[in-house]
Amino acid sequence: MDNLTHSLVGAVLGQAGLKRTTGLAMPALIIGANLPDVDAACFFWLEGTEHLAFRRGITHGPPALVLLPLVLAGLLWAFDRWQARRGTRPEGRLPVRFGWLYAMAFVGCLSHPFFDWLNAYGIRLLEPFSSQWFYGDTLFIIDPWLWALLIAGLWWSRRREKAGGDWARAGRIGVAAVLAYVGVNGAITALARHSIPMHEPYPQVFIASPVPLAFWQRERIARDTDGQWISSAWGGADAGHGYARPDETACRLPDLADARGRDSQLDAFLFWSRAPFATRAPDGSVVLRDARYYDPRARDRFAVALPDVRCEPLGEELPAP
Repeated sequence: MDNLTHSLVGAVLGQAGLKRTTGLAMPALIIGANLPDVDAACFFWLEGTEHLAFRRGITHGPPALVLLPLVLAGLLWAFDRWQARRGTRPEGRLPVRFGWLYAMAFVGCLSHPFFDWLNAYGIRLLEPFSSQWFYGDTLFIIDPWLWALLIAGLWWSRRREKAGGDWARAGRIGVAAVLAYVGVNGAITALARHSIPMHEPYPQVFIASPVPLAFWQRERIARDTDGQWISSAWGGADAGHGYARPDETACRLPDLADARGRDSQLDAFLFWSRAPFATRAPDGSVVLRDARYYDPRARDRFAVALPDVRCEPLGEELPAP
């Protein structure tokens, strides 16, 4: 998910009562909820599609989820001691207890891979022990409805706190509302998956991908027996139930086993891609894309060009559903 979502999750967890455990618990929760995204620094040394193969991996796996909170807790504990020596430590701050500080940083960090797993982008939850990708297919990567629930829960809890009321209960209700929203979206995805057509072309792979804003809809992405990726909308009054055929730029997916070993960009893309397909570039070569993130208005995103590979037309169109 985006970092605003992660930050709001950490803040709402704090307002649910966790910030009472120790001084600096709230910074530990909010920073911890964003900490696995330190892998975004890879943009400084990786080029092209290589970041796709690096992100959501080593810093999101079990060892990192143990060590990153430890580093954060140590820094916050040292910061508290530094303020105390300088005489600038706030009087109202609770005593900082390292064990609880580490626990809050750990809870914050743990929330990060959970919410990242919920979208279709993928996350390698077991790195470095396994490079398998996991997909929740439940929420779009940026979800304003989720923002609204988190902000409402945070606002209500803070308002109750300022009024001297039971602010922790308000925060817990906010957490429950978010989990209910996640559950509803999980059920929608399950229904979309169960809508798989029982007629030709029979999908070999089927993805029910969340779409922006319309949380009640899913994009059904399927790979048929010819290896072609086809899609349709699911949910809502205007959603069709047939699959869209590939457009005129579609190519047959070439055998890239040998080229992959020579091209780091191609290797990174194929390692990340869940639904690769080929399109024709203006010069007749191939551009690889991913069906989950294909946007005709931004055709250079999530794509890798193969200037030495020629496009082979698909030939016959798919049979009508």
